[in-house]
Amino acid sequence: MTIEITAKDLPLTCPKQGASLWNAHPKVSLALNEHGEASCPYCGTHYKLTGALPAGHH
Repeated sequence: MTIEITAKDLPLTCPKQGASLWNAHPKVSLALNEHGEASCPYCGTHYKLTGALPAGHH
């Protein structure tokens, strides 16, 4: 599963707020790679940044 995120979703954590309890795992912070993507090591959810990073973000 791929979830598109924007700069307002940063810092990125998984699971996202509102996830079903049956699908929950420990909350983990995810760093975006140079392509603006990250995958959760627990559930495998793939996140992809759409749009620009906020000013001052590396």
